[in-house]
Amino acid sequence: MMRWLSEWWRGGTAAVEPASARDAARLAQLHGASFAHGWGESEFETMLSERNTLVHRLRLGRKTIGFAVSRIGADEAEILSVAVDQSHRGRGLSRTLLMTHLGHLAGRGVRTIFLEVEENNQPARRLYARGGFVVVGRRERYYKQANGEQLNALLMRRDLS
Repeated sequence: MMRWLSEWWRGGTAAVEPASARDAARLAQLHGASFAHGWGESEFETMLSERNTLVHRLRLGRKTIGFAVSRIGADEAEILSVAVDQSHRGRGLSRTLLMTHLGHLAGRGVRTIFLEVEENNQPARRLYARGGFVVVGRRERYYKQANGEQLNALLMRRDLS
């Protein structure tokens, strides 16, 4: 709590902005800390170079603390991943990140957005529900955990138009 207050006091405000290739290592670090099967730096470098992929970083002061990645195809997009550093969760920053990212997708002509979320991931499901997403399907045993357990995914959708 004191760290957050000191960042706030020093004027560290949250900003969502396009990510660049120089962010790849930090994004890979955040992804690896947030998911069982983290993406590597080279995977982020590839995504950041693709014209049909939109990547935003969430910055607090000078530190990148989160990101959102989507792949666009015609007037549809799929959110591939959203993550916020564990020490900064629970402050509404992921909602700011998500809503800004959605606005940029809409600006690129995207009308429908899909994503998959692990069925038991209640914080993510709340985030997406508050962001206007609804469950439209389920994928049995979609996610494989490090211990071999397989978890279901929910397919969610949001229309922007």
